[in-house]
Amino acid sequence: MGRLTYDGTIAVDFDDRVLAHLQLVIGNKMRRGESFHFSWRDEASIGDGRTIIWIHPRVSMVYKFFGGRSPAINRAWVDDLMATANSAAGLHLVPEPPHRPDSDEVT
Repeated sequence: MGRLTYDGTIAVDFDDRVLAHLQLVIGNKMRRGESFHFSWRDEASIGDGRTIIWIHPRVSMVYKFFGGRSPAINRAWVDDLMATANSAAGLHLVPEPPHRPDSDEVT
């Protein structure tokens, strides 16, 4: 499990593989100076609701990975996540699609 900490106040745990894909999408959006919403379902232990944050390039984010190796990146999943980030609803997790033959995985 990895952890995303936003603005030093909100911390949420994601699987290292999920977090690596989120890091790419969020990093690309922030590099272009684009702000957007990011939402996720909360764990049952904290109310089983939903959290939405406004991602802005000037807000501090920390990605903490607990695994020793970087997960392989599925470009198709990055594309799907980026499509949600570019939508009016904002970035949210979608299921990982199968690896596309025209899209190499990156480690």
